[in-house]
Amino acid sequence: MNHQEIERKFKVARLPEDLEQYPRRRIEQGYLSTAPVVRVRRDNGEYYLTYKGAGVMVKEEYNLPLTREAYRHLLEKADGLVIRKDRFCIPFGAYTIELDRFDPPFAPLLIAEVEFPTEAEALAFQPPDWFGEEVTGDRAYSNAQMSRKAPE
Repeated sequence: MNHQEIERKFKVARLPEDLEQYPRRRIEQGYLSTAPVVRVRRDNGEYYLTYKGAGVMVKEEYNLPLTREAYRHLLEKADGLVIRKDRFCIPFGAYTIELDRFDPPFAPLLIAEVEFPTEAEALAFQPPDWFGEEVTGDRAYSNAQMSRKAPE
């Protein structure tokens, strides 16, 4: 499956009060390459190999399903840190906010991403008041870059 990913990314200034009421997924991912981005991911009980094209707010993304065994085999070959996080899916108007709460060594980092059907909608998006600084163009907050270096 492939699609064009149009998203904006923000640090989170404070958690929404009712966070635990929203659906949560457990994600674990490792990177086989960061340029280009090739990762393996476990998302609850599903496993994928993902290739992401170049881009900042807009990029091509290809997801290929894996078996649990293939995922485990490839995860052992991952470079750098394996990222583990809880992802909360929070409805916000016509969109869904994906709020990632990272495990150590990245905790207490909180990142929110919002995906859009068009670039115009992405540019017009008004974030909720609990969002902090926008980091869409800051490569330091891409999971691929984070896998290479734990925060200071």
